[in-house]
Amino acid sequence: MHEEYIMDKLPPEVRADYLDRIHRFVLMDDTFMAKVFEDKKCVELLLKIILEKDLTVEKVVSQYSIKNLQGRSIRLDIYAVDSSNKHYNIEVQRDNGGAAPKRARYNSALMDANLILPGDDWDKLPDNYVIFITQNDVLGVGVPVYTIERTVKQKNNVLFEDYSHIIYVNGECRDSSSIGKLMQDFFCTDPAKMNYNILAERAKFFKEDKEGANNMCKIMEELRDKTAAERNREIALRLIQLGSVPLEQIAEATGLTLDEVKKLAEKHTA
Repeated sequence: MHEEYIMDKLPPEVRADYLDRIHRFVLMDDTFMAKVFEDKKCVELLLKIILEKDLTVEKVVSQYSIKNLQGRSIRLDIYAVDSSNKHYNIEVQRDNGGAAPKRARYNSALMDANLILPGDDWDKLPDNYVIFITQNDVLGVGVPVYTIERTVKQKNNVLFEDYSHIIYVNGECRDSSSIGKLMQDFFCTDPAKMNYNILAERAKFFKEDKEGANNMCKIMEELRDKTAAERNREIALRLIQLGSVPLEQIAEATGLTLDEVKKLAEKHTA
C-alpha cells in the first residue's frame, strides 16, 4: 500500500511555496543536507574527498541529538561512524558565528562524553572528527581545507596525539579540484549540473521524485508546526510576565493546554 502523500492535502498556495523552496534548496541548507546525507554512500564520498583517505562508512544518523551532564542537548547535522570506529560530526554553516572555534570544541567534547560508558577506560576513546563546511572562508587564509590539531609547543609543535580532529571546509573554494567540485555541488540547486553522481541522484530524488518531495514537505510541515508552537510559548510567557492575565485565558489565546501554561508559569516564578 502506497503511503498517503501529505503534499496532495496541502492548500495549493502552501504546496506551491513548499515545492518552490524545495527547488531552491542546496546542500548548504541543513534541512536538505540532512536528508541527502542519510545515505551512507553520500557521507562516504564526502569524507573521502575532505580527508583524502579511503574509508567505509558503517553508520549514519542525521539530526542526531546528544546531551551533556546537565541535560542540555545539541543536534548534530550528521553523525557517522566508519569501519575503523572513527566518529564524525559533519555540520553545514552559512553563518560564521555558527562555526566559532568554541562550537567545534563543544561538539567534540560532547561526542567524547557520549562515546564511552561509565567505568570504561579513557584509552578506549576513538578518533573523533568535527567537520564544519562553511559558506564563507571563516579562517581567512584562502585554502580549501583547514586542519586543526593539538600540538606541543615545547616539542617543535609535534602532534599531541589525542586523536581529536577539527576540520573547516572553505565553501568559497569552488575550483576544478575534487574538493572544489564538491563545494560546487553544495551550492548547486540543479541536480543535473552537479559533479558527483551519488549526490546528484539523492538531490534529484528529494527535488523531482514525488515520494522524495513528499518527504521534504513533511519535514517543512513539522518545522512550521514547531515554529508556531515556539512562538505560542513565547507569547504565553510574555502574558505570564505581565501578571494580570488569568492562565486559562492565556491557554485559550495561544492554543496551549492549561498544563503547558502552568508549567511555563512555574518556571517563570522558580
